[in-house]
Amino acid sequence: MDDIKVTARDLGSAEKTVLIGFPGSGLVGSIALQYLVEQMEFEQIGSITSKYFPPVALMAKGVISAPVRLYEKNNLAAIVSDVPIHPMICYEVANGIMNWLGQYNLREIVTIAGIITNEPEKRVFGVATTEIALQKIADDTIILPMGSISGIAASVLTECKTRSIPAMGLLGETVNTPDPRASASTIEVLNKIYNLGLDVQPLVEQAVEIEAAMAQIAEQVQKTEAAPGRREQQLPMYG
Repeated sequence: MDDIKVTARDLGSAEKTVLIGFPGSGLVGSIALQYLVEQMEFEQIGSITSKYFPPVALMAKGVISAPVRLYEKNNLAAIVSDVPIHPMICYEVANGIMNWLGQYNLREIVTIAGIITNEPEKRVFGVATTEIALQKIADDTIILPMGSISGIAASVLTECKTRSIPAMGLLGETVNTPDPRASASTIEVLNKIYNLGLDVQPLVEQAVEIEAAMAQIAEQVQKTEAAPGRREQQLPMYG
């Protein structure tokens, strides 16, 4: 725990489901959980710092915010990150987080991340550490039959597997740009599993705005590339 510092009050004594979201493909996990904690008015109970995190201080309206924050509401807890974790130190970060969580009464862990495909459907794929956990998400996700996942979400799931802690991974289908629509799809799965009743329409509207802005940028780039430019002087070739 020397390299991963958790500054937080204790989680309540009730059995906890912990939701974890770090930036990754499409920023699916961090967008989904930041939206969830804001809309459901979770209470921030602490933060996580580490020498492994990038030396970045994020702010909103001039106020500095911890890069990784801990939240709690009733029997739910959430770990939300604004900073990506380099693959070389995913084990250390996941191990530090699970060392801290391991002292509490955990029901299960849920990691949320993105998975890049060539399809636009915004499906949600599911993985789990046990057959019982897998059955919990089987009706609401597409279970991955084989393959591998990577990044901090994979490291957390591996830690849960070795520690015999039930855990599930929700992987939102995305492209490698900020993707609120994929985040909304993962929240819809959480709604069904935990009966949250969280409205995702504002997040979908945000996705529409982002997509429109990206389309406008693409159109401007296309026009710029198509515009006639100054012919450069042709130099003789020697050889």
